[in-house]
Amino acid sequence: MLQSINPFTGEVIRSWNESTSGEILDILEKSQKAFEFWRDIGMSYRSKRLLNLASLLESGKHHLAVEMAAEMGKPVTQGQSEIEKCASVCRYYAENGSDFLANESIASDADESYVCYQPLGVIYAVMPWNFPFWQLFRFAAPAVMAGNSFILKHAPNVSGCAVRIRDLFREAGFPKDLIGVVLVSEENVHEVSSGIIADERIKAVTLTGSGRAGSAVASEAGSAIKKCVLELGGSDPAIILEDADLRNAAAQTAFSRLINTGQNCIASKRFIVIESIYMEFLNLLVGEMKAKKMGNPMDIKIDLGPMARYDLRDNLHRQVTKSIELGAKPIIGGSIPDHPGAFYPATVLTRCRKGMPVFDEETFGPVAAVCSAKDEGEAVAIANDTSYGLGASVYTRNSRRGERIALELNAGACFVNSFVRSDPRLPFGGIGLSGFGRELSRSGMLEFTNSKTVYIMNE
Repeated sequence: MLQSINPFTGEVIRSWNESTSGEILDILEKSQKAFEFWRDIGMSYRSKRLLNLASLLESGKHHLAVEMAAEMGKPVTQGQSEIEKCASVCRYYAENGSDFLANESIASDADESYVCYQPLGVIYAVMPWNFPFWQLFRFAAPAVMAGNSFILKHAPNVSGCAVRIRDLFREAGFPKDLIGVVLVSEENVHEVSSGIIADERIKAVTLTGSGRAGSAVASEAGSAIKKCVLELGGSDPAIILEDADLRNAAAQTAFSRLINTGQNCIASKRFIVIESIYMEFLNLLVGEMKAKKMGNPMDIKIDLGPMARYDLRDNLHRQVTKSIELGAKPIIGGSIPDHPGAFYPATVLTRCRKGMPVFDEETFGPVAAVCSAKDEGEAVAIANDTSYGLGASVYTRNSRRGERIALELNAGACFVNSFVRSDPRLPFGGIGLSGFGRELSRSGMLEFTNSKTVYIMNE
């Protein structure tokens, strides 16, 4: 049995039966048949269904946000914003998908030659709990607009969100079996996923999650010679230069660090500050972090809800405690609150350096690791001293200087004077241990298509 447990109250919301092997085979077969129908449907038809889906998301955003808050603790106002973003990605691909997939004529020695983009088939989507709707929709909107079907394996603690997503697609008029959901426990996920990936009906795999999960799925997909897109973790640096607007930098980086109670792969995690403005920025950052209110995620005035699970909170505290033992200094936070719920306070650690968990590992919670650099060159070197490469940001009043530094940072996305975030119009993804492949924009849509060359010589 899978259980959805409210991280604020500790109560079991609902229990779910795991999908049996027979049920999974049935889902695979039905998804394949749905794909065979869907791939031949015109783009206009697909577009209308995505627009229907966007409308359903917008009209139901409060109830969907409450469901998220109950299952994984996201403050309800942030949940509503997540649903609005899901609606926007549906509208984006409904309006632009046809142009993205248009044939491209290419001059060659043929009488006619072009590239067309055809759907691959059934995609296996392994998704995480931290943005239970958005992570799925940023893959699904372009994938289904391109003509694919998919099978969703969501994190067990958000099984309710997974089933709700499937039902929304059906309510919007998509074929009943275009989206299948398999419910799998953490204990059985490797065995079940291996079987699904190996099945001949699965043509590609996408995963958003941990490095360990990504390695396992990539290995299975590679063994089966199947396309794979991985969006994994990050340890994003934020560089604050001596000429930055420090109030803006503190507000932007604190907001980034605390979105979704810090459970965000592209949050600012390592704060690298030039020595000459270090204390001024630190005081502003601490003020921003202290101002955030922690409590019941159903309360619209709350900024920080509980973390999604107690074990996640405990692992974060281990990282903080070990870093303090190695010389990091806690300025605020750093201890588990003495009240029920999987809470962890907004935390700022200084004197952070390589060799500490808060520097070397991904911290998935509301912890800011701050260090100093004597100049721009050292700041860039510290920022790049990581195995991750998802996002990075730099703050300076000289935007051209910021652009130059952004080009030096090893990451899939670099933002100047703003925190890193995903946008349907821009490619999203990382390098190194942060994964490979891209989601969103035209690039994300083409990931799950066959770029087919057509070469014609007239008789």
